Amino acid sequence: MALSRGRLVNNVTNVSAGSTVGIVTVSGDNNIYVKSILIHNLGLTTTSSVRAHVYYVPNGSSVSTNNQIFNVSIAQSESVLLEPSYPIVLTTTGDTISIGCTVESSTTNNAQINVIINGDKEV
Repeated sequence: MALSRGRLVNNVTNVSAGSTVGIVTVSGDNNIYVKSILIHNLGLTTTSSVRAHVYYVPNGSSVSTNNQIFNVSIAQSESVLLEPSYPIVLTTTGDTISIGCTVESSTTNNAQINVIINGDKEV
């Protein structure tokens, strides 16, 4: 199969504190190879740090600590780049990479992160 290279989603995905969003999902049994995940803490004025949670959710499962693969603290207005040594491979229709956001220290719960996922997709 041919591969489509680059961003796996068309836009930057915004995730608010207290929520989890499915970012990339396999369709038609076309493998997806996640090479990097860029996460930026928007640094809203009352937020000092957030925690980003990355989940590999197999088809038929739901987000839980059983499928969490990264849990990283991000300081105010900072970015992190997660690059596993080998791509994360999603192989079955319905397999998903989901991203969650929680507030580590803040006077309000309005923290947000922006996410871009890069890699290859079979077409």
